[in-house]
Amino acid sequence: MKKLLGIIVLGLLWCNISFAEDPKIKTYGGRSEIPEDAKPNDETLKYYLNRYLNRNWNTHRTYSNIKASDNPYQFQFDLREDKYVKKQMQKTALLSYLLYEDGKIVIDEITPKEKYGDVFNNSTKYHSQSVGKSIASYILGHAICKGYIESVDTKISDWPALKDTLYQDQKIIDLINMSAGDQKYLNSNRFSNSKRAVTNPTIKSAMENELKNSKISKKQWNYNNLLPHIILNYIIFKTGEDKFQDLLDEVFREKAKTEHDAHFVETEISTQIDRSITNTLMTTRYDYLRIAKAMMDDWQNDTCEGKYLKSLYERKVKKKRDYRDKQEAYSITKSYGGFFHLDPSGMKNRHIFIMDGYGGQTLTIDFDRKRIVTTMAVHRNFNWKKIAHSVIKKGK
Repeated sequence: MKKLLGIIVLGLLWCNISFAEDPKIKTYGGRSEIPEDAKPNDETLKYYLNRYLNRNWNTHRTYSNIKASDNPYQFQFDLREDKYVKKQMQKTALLSYLLYEDGKIVIDEITPKEKYGDVFNNSTKYHSQSVGKSIASYILGHAICKGYIESVDTKISDWPALKDTLYQDQKIIDLINMSAGDQKYLNSNRFSNSKRAVTNPTIKSAMENELKNSKISKKQWNYNNLLPHIILNYIIFKTGEDKFQDLLDEVFREKAKTEHDAHFVETEISTQIDRSITNTLMTTRYDYLRIAKAMMDDWQNDTCEGKYLKSLYERKVKKKRDYRDKQEAYSITKSYGGFFHLDPSGMKNRHIFIMDGYGGQTLTIDFDRKRIVTTMAVHRNFNWKKIAHSVIKKGK
């Protein structure tokens, strides 16, 4: 086994070295991800897809392996061809596109074999990026419905990890609405004082270093990657490891009925003694759709978890930011609630929940008209507004 693992590791290293020697590849100063505003060529896209599949999150410790359901949900199909979507699959960095409506998948496109299909298929586990924030919120809803946490208005006053920080005694609703008054200390993915990525340290390390004796500033919307990590690790604190695994099994195996194993990723410096889960989920393209469908079923059936999702819409806050282009999922929405992007342009008073992740991972749920659009990509160079936003806006 050790010999086999050694061969695999050497193979991956050789693969990365071979990629790096190609003069057509741009690595953006050694960045682990393609910058959002970059215009990478095909060689660069293939290099980074290799990183995403074999390095990056795959070098971190795995938290809570979630086994596939014993009875995976079987989608029904009534497929139609969309020439524009098919062209986008051929010309852009899209890996997957799914449109679900009327209880069936009606458009199903995956990257062609000659593009990225030699390494990406229906069983490939791909990173969620910030889509995982919304999934963390859905897990929180289950924890509340199970009685582990009283409500979104519960104050996080019983967790020693947050002692002497600005998050101590704050209501959960303020954290999941990204309105915790933490803008002085972090912005998006970096701490202001140390410049350390917030996804690198454990919760304990971050609270004892960057956030020790921090104070709440004016409460305003401040999108960042730390808050969903705090929420997920707080759930673990409240449930314990075994019950947290039971909670994940309920969400993924029993409710979503996922077809493949999945797992969350730990922070970069997580150890056996000091562990922290992140919201980065690794699962397959159909299983992301199964999770979105589970949310939609809860909403439609008005379950406890469905009521939780509805409360997030009612408790939403206005975003306070300059929209960069009003073309993408994260920048076309006016409101935010419970780690979901809400109120996309042109869809006033409609219950549209958008999950958006770096590089083009998106799940858009129209709870009113029972439609879901999902995208997965190496890079966000495709026309999301036309293949997702317009499809939801003009749907039945």
